[in-house]
Amino acid sequence: MTEPAVVADLTALLPAGAVTVDPEVMAAFSRDHSERPLPGMPLALVRPASTADVQAVLRVASTHTIPVVVRGAGSGLSGGSTAVDGCLILSVDRMREVRVDAAARVVHAQPGALNAEVKAAAAAQGLWYPPDPASYEFCSIGGNVATNAGGLCCVKYGVTTDYVLGMTVVLADGRALTLGGDRVKDAAGLSLTKLFVGSEGTLGVITEVTLRLIPAPERPASLVATFAEVDAAVQAVLQISASLRPAMLEFMDRTTIGAVEDLTHMGLDRDAAAMLIVQSDAPGDQAAAELNRIERICLDAGATECVLTDDPDDGEAFVAARRMAVPAVEMKGSMLLEDAGVALPRLGDLVRGIQRISSDRGVVIALIAHAGDGNTHPMLVFDRADPDSFARAQQAFDDIMALTISLGGTISGEHGIGRLKQPWLERQLGQDAMALTQTIKAALDPRGILNPGVIVR
Repeated sequence: MTEPAVVADLTALLPAGAVTVDPEVMAAFSRDHSERPLPGMPLALVRPASTADVQAVLRVASTHTIPVVVRGAGSGLSGGSTAVDGCLILSVDRMREVRVDAAARVVHAQPGALNAEVKAAAAAQGLWYPPDPASYEFCSIGGNVATNAGGLCCVKYGVTTDYVLGMTVVLADGRALTLGGDRVKDAAGLSLTKLFVGSEGTLGVITEVTLRLIPAPERPASLVATFAEVDAAVQAVLQISASLRPAMLEFMDRTTIGAVEDLTHMGLDRDAAAMLIVQSDAPGDQAAAELNRIERICLDAGATECVLTDDPDDGEAFVAARRMAVPAVEMKGSMLLEDAGVALPRLGDLVRGIQRISSDRGVVIALIAHAGDGNTHPMLVFDRADPDSFARAQQAFDDIMALTISLGGTISGEHGIGRLKQPWLERQLGQDAMALTQTIKAALDPRGILNPGVIVR
């Protein structure tokens, strides 16, 4: 079938306005937030509104072996929704329904719903959806599930997979499966629901998820500690984590602090080598007691200043500064963003290694981290117009990948592999695990149409 005939079939099967081949419109949906890889030229953009619509798209794509790139809100950072030549971009941005069942403490959400919209719907019922990416205001729930997103409070409350109870997913041939449900415990059969969490659109298209909710916690109290040495901040993180479990334990280095201060003018200490942002949502007086212990740990580790507050607005201002880190650093130039995670005892080795790589390659690397769980986000800044600058940034990117793997770490704590990091995945997992991954992919997507080049080649 010719390309125009395929587009005509899709147009006939889907609601009015759901299919477009306008190059300018398609360009806006052809990449995520990452710099690489560059997008290919899609065949068409399809914007389904229901599971049945997604089934229709995949039946056409499977019949004619047309690649399908699934896209949520486009906030990804690993090239996972970057268009490839001749693909259908399947955007779920029109699938936004959110329904809360307060009695069951779950929310049913279509994949295009934003994380913030799910949080708001839960909050209206006195409940809370904890996964909290820095991009929560504009990232989609479907994308969160597809990458197993974490966020700022995952040190205490876990990541997306800890809240996924069920889903509807459409396979490559158009079959729709309903997996799991409202049940908190369910040990019947293989854990197929979890198979699709973190699969980045390579095994099926998620069209609805059932997410566990929990009672809303106490409003948190906050502590901000600044350090003259990065190693001192890392030691404080290790000491805190050895005996306490705060609701948030975030790290920013000097380069990041300066970039955020340039953008926000909120009075951050530019001279500090590192800053920790800590929150406790323990009930009653326990929060103050927990933060007092953390303050003592930070001071003993060498903190130059600690500021405690139970004012929610003040605390949120510091959290907002951390959330602004990526856009603030992006204002300094083009950026490659890593997602390197290690076991906590190796955090210092990773941080020091990243500093050496920055110096050796002559590349500015701003570092933020969900420090409490060892997940770092090195942000490599380069000049897009300077080929040498990009080459050095790419070398530094590869160096950090190699360093992370050598430390027994992971090249993706929460952003996914996408196309950007796919060449490194086998080095982390090994040949046998990659072969098993290929086997699962071939079983569910024998024509290889779903997000080709992501996770597996």
